[in-house]
Amino acid sequence: MTKVQWHIHQGSIEEVLSVEQQIPEFSQPKTQADILQRLSGRTYLALIASCEGQPVAYKLGYEQAPQQFYSWIGAVMPAYRGRGLARALLLEQERWCREQGFSHIEVKTMNRFKTMMQMLVSHDYHIAELTQPAASSQTLLDMQIRFRKAL
Repeated sequence: MTKVQWHIHQGSIEEVLSVEQQIPEFSQPKTQADILQRLSGRTYLALIASCEGQPVAYKLGYEQAPQQFYSWIGAVMPAYRGRGLARALLLEQERWCREQGFSHIEVKTMNRFKTMMQMLVSHDYHIAELTQPAASSQTLLDMQIRFRKAL
């Protein structure tokens, strides 16, 4: 794997969408309308990791309640995985949240995203809630797991 130079910046919803559309695990990528509706009236942070000027990863979250930040969605394009981008975005999000006065961060993932769960646990996120899949046709891999970290 060749070393790739990247940098993280606060970015736009358009940059988030440019990555979102290239994630094969997302069966229904978010649309601009989905994102704008969720963020409407909220303080939010859109972090973008770029390589050679092109967005290749993102992390998007918002204030869910006073002092509580919700890390809503994020992804790394397949060709850029395994290079520390998700970890770097996570750490930058935590830094920004501390600076803004948030006391904790919450994030949900699914049992099928093992790498995400491992990263969260290794950075002191703790399981706060498990939610069973709604439909009987879904498997344990579809179980949602909510993690929380005190800042």
